[in-house]
Amino acid sequence: MSKEPQKTERQFREAMKACRDIFQKKLYDYKPSWRMLRPSSLTDQLFIKAKRIRSLEIKKESKVGEGILPEFMALINYGIVGLIQLRKGFVDEIDMTNDEAMALYDEFSKMCLDLMLKKNHDYDEAWRGMRVSSYTDFILTKIERVKEIENHDGETLVSEGIDANYMDIINYAAFGVIKLTERCQE
Repeated sequence: MSKEPQKTERQFREAMKACRDIFQKKLYDYKPSWRMLRPSSLTDQLFIKAKRIRSLEIKKESKVGEGILPEFMALINYGIVGLIQLRKGFVDEIDMTNDEAMALYDEFSKMCLDLMLKKNHDYDEAWRGMRVSSYTDFILTKIERVKEIENHDGETLVSEGIDANYMDIINYAAFGVIKLTERCQE
């Protein structure tokens, strides 16, 4: 058996752990205030992050001083928020503790890992041969699909639902985190 899938799992776990640490710190600062986000607002937040990555990839310059890596990490965290919101719905007042939010984060993070491992097996590490800019384009495509599904009140005829698209966004963003981290370590 090749060692690449084991390396991928380790790197994926490390990327998700780094995102989890940021998520936990933001919970301390803001509590789960994102519970108030309606689905369309959350989709727009994902869109803003992905568009910024694409803009930075094309312009090769950031006037704000933040790079692409933090935006991929934000896509992971907002993607998990999206999965939580799909399950729980949005609210008008914060209705969960930080610990409850972290438990849901861990549950959905594990689901994304499991999905990545299955797809990575079937696609045979194809993501390693892709460009980071392709992850960005695929994420933007997934976001557009989510918008269309939202416009159809969550109904699809033959396509996967919003949750599957969020999980794909998270996994592509994790691949971006892994690749960019590898570049920094070279």
